[in-house]
Amino acid sequence: MAAGPEPLIRPASGGVTIAVLVSAGAAESKVRGLHGGVLKVAVRAQPEKGRANAEVEELLAGLFGLSKRQAAVVQGQTSRQKRVLILGVDANTVMAKIGQLK
Repeated sequence: MAAGPEPLIRPASGGVTIAVLVSAGAAESKVRGLHGGVLKVAVRAQPEKGRANAEVEELLAGLFGLSKRQAAVVQGQTSRQKRVLILGVDANTVMAKIGQLK
């Protein structure tokens, strides 16, 4: 039996993890919103030596008004498809903030 698609948000100890699709080397860094069941994020950094991952962490922490230490790429470090741990928020907070994106 094939596994279904990854959920956008999963509960985690102290917060949640979010499924993210990253476009590195973009003209501007921006959280673009939901796309195909994942949060689409564009970053200016290139995907080398962890620069794009660090920018993703900083961008998502900023989206939720958190310090960079409260966001970490926990899966997919070398892939466009990532799972990012966000500490100090719950699923309702994440969905509300994503709903405000333009």
